[in-house]
Amino acid sequence: MKLASFSIGQVSSFGLLTHDETGVIDLAERVDAASLGELVESGQLEEARQFADAEADFAATDITYERLLPWPGKIFCIGVNYGGRSAEYADKADAAYPSVFVRFPDSFTGHERPVIRPPESPQLDYEGEIVVVIGKEGRRIPIDDARSHIAGLTLGNEGTIRDWVRHAKFNVTQGKNWESTGAFGPHLVTIDEIGDFDELHLTTKVNGEVRQDDHPRTMKYSIEYQVHYLSTFTTLRPGDIIFTGTPTGAGARFDPPIWLEPGDVVEVNVPELGTLRNTVADEFPKGSPFTAPEPQ
Repeated sequence: MKLASFSIGQVSSFGLLTHDETGVIDLAERVDAASLGELVESGQLEEARQFADAEADFAATDITYERLLPWPGKIFCIGVNYGGRSAEYADKADAAYPSVFVRFPDSFTGHERPVIRPPESPQLDYEGEIVVVIGKEGRRIPIDDARSHIAGLTLGNEGTIRDWVRHAKFNVTQGKNWESTGAFGPHLVTIDEIGDFDELHLTTKVNGEVRQDDHPRTMKYSIEYQVHYLSTFTTLRPGDIIFTGTPTGAGARFDPPIWLEPGDVVEVNVPELGTLRNTVADEFPKGSPFTAPEPQ
C-alpha cells in the first residue's frame, strides 16, 4: 500500500493511492482514525488494506500533500552513516556507535510544499534520506526482528542550516530544527512492498543535477541495526520515525559550498518509494522589512 496525508481545499484527510496511482481513496470516513499518524499509532494499517480496491474519491492530481505524519512521535536522525561520509569531516574518528540526534515535527513539511530558507542564514542545505516509520512497539529489538517493527518507508530531505549546527561544540540541534527546512513523504510505502533494504537506490537531485547517489548497503549501520540500537535506550512506538542517514554530496561539501537558493528544486528519489519534491522559498520575500537579528 501507498498512503498519503493530503488536503482538498480547507479539509485535511488521508488515504490510499489506487493501484495505478492516479487516484486517492479517502480513508477519513472509512476507518476509526483522524489522521495517517493516528492510523499508524493505533495499529490499523491492515484494516485500511480492505479498501485498496475501492473506487477513487479524488484524482491524485487534485490533492495537496501535507506532512506525511502530521505529528510523529520521536524523530531520530542518524549522522555520518553512508560510505565515504566520515572522510568529509576533519575528525576522522571511527565511532563504535551511530551518531544520533533528534528533530521536531514542525521542522519538516510535506511533498510539493516549499522548504523555507530563514533570513538568519543563507546556508540552507539538503540531505536526501530513506525514512523508517515504526509500526510496532518494541524495546531492545533484536536485529533479526527489526523489520517486523517497521510499518513502512518513505523519503526525507533532512534540510539543515549549516552554520547553526556549529554554534556550539557537540551540538547540532539549532541547525537541524528551523521550521519547514526539511520535508518527508510523499507516501508511506508499507513494508510488504519493499524488498532487501540494501538494494534500494537513493538519489538526490538539485535542479535536475544528481548530487547524491548511493545504496543502503554502504551504510556503516544498517537500517535493521538502527532499529535495534535506538530501541536499546528508548521504547520505539508506532509513529516514531528514523532518518537513516544521507550519502556524500551535500552542498556543504563542495568547494566552495553550494547553498540552496529560492527557486531551487530538490528531488529525493528511490524507485520503490517515489519522489519527494520541494522548491526552496525565502521565509520573507525580497523587499520585506524584516531584519535578521544577530545571533547572541
